[in-house]
Amino acid sequence: MRFRWDWLRPVVLAPYVPTIGPVHPSVLTEDLFSDTLAAAATDRRFLRYDKDIRWSDAKDETVLVDNIVHRPGETLIPTLSQRGAGMVKVHLYGIEPESVATATELAQKLAAAHDAGKARVVRFLGPEVPDGQGTRIQLQDFTASVCPTPNGPVRSFQEWPADVRDTFADFAEVMAADGFAFLYRQMQADAVGPVLTAVVNGRVAGAIGPMEIRPDAIGQAQLMPQYFGVLPDHRGQGLGRQLWRAAMRWGQSNGAAYQLLQTEVGGVSDRLCRSEGLISLGFTYWKAIAYPQ
Repeated sequence: MRFRWDWLRPVVLAPYVPTIGPVHPSVLTEDLFSDTLAAAATDRRFLRYDKDIRWSDAKDETVLVDNIVHRPGETLIPTLSQRGAGMVKVHLYGIEPESVATATELAQKLAAAHDAGKARVVRFLGPEVPDGQGTRIQLQDFTASVCPTPNGPVRSFQEWPADVRDTFADFAEVMAADGFAFLYRQMQADAVGPVLTAVVNGRVAGAIGPMEIRPDAIGQAQLMPQYFGVLPDHRGQGLGRQLWRAAMRWGQSNGAAYQLLQTEVGGVSDRLCRSEGLISLGFTYWKAIAYPQ
């Protein structure tokens, strides 16, 4: 099948493409949605601009092409993730009053058919909504202004003495829920770009990384999303902002045109990004769907 852009574009309220995630508004075209259908026909291969290509040899989420609903005012794009017990997500782009009920029914049907452990309906709000729900999509535009030179005890991990680097293991263990245990394994394997670290009293207290730049769907240089966190005992002291500014300075200095982030509305990272002047592009939010198993 092919998407009709005159049907789809009016209901895409936030620049988000199933299996790909947030994209720059200048990249948001029919081609991106069509690319996900082409990828679904392959053996779990990545699109060349997929941000997850850094972490795996195979894509774990794919579009269920045969179950797409596409008509004026409403497009439902279901995906299946093979991670863990499996998850069906129905991405709802629509303005019709009955769209939520239609998406819910489709999620239930597909979760049962694929024996998935979870089912969700994912919805979107535009940036004009001041109190959006769920996750905010934010844009850091490196072409708009010069990122300030950061102050504070932040350096690339490799620039610290060996005894300081050794404390990253303890930091990663405490921050495992934020992905740092995984990141540390990648660092040990020398499989990722630089990681910026904040050090207090000779020990790693915060980190952001890896710092990597990849081309997007039209060749623009995009700073990839990072793991970002500060130890609980060191929060509220400005380390997060110092790390953030160091990362943005790195991205701009190394030729990135922009970065996209997703932050939980009202959370610490969300408030930081808002205070740093990032542009809100819209919101995503989801609802878990119950179904008989």
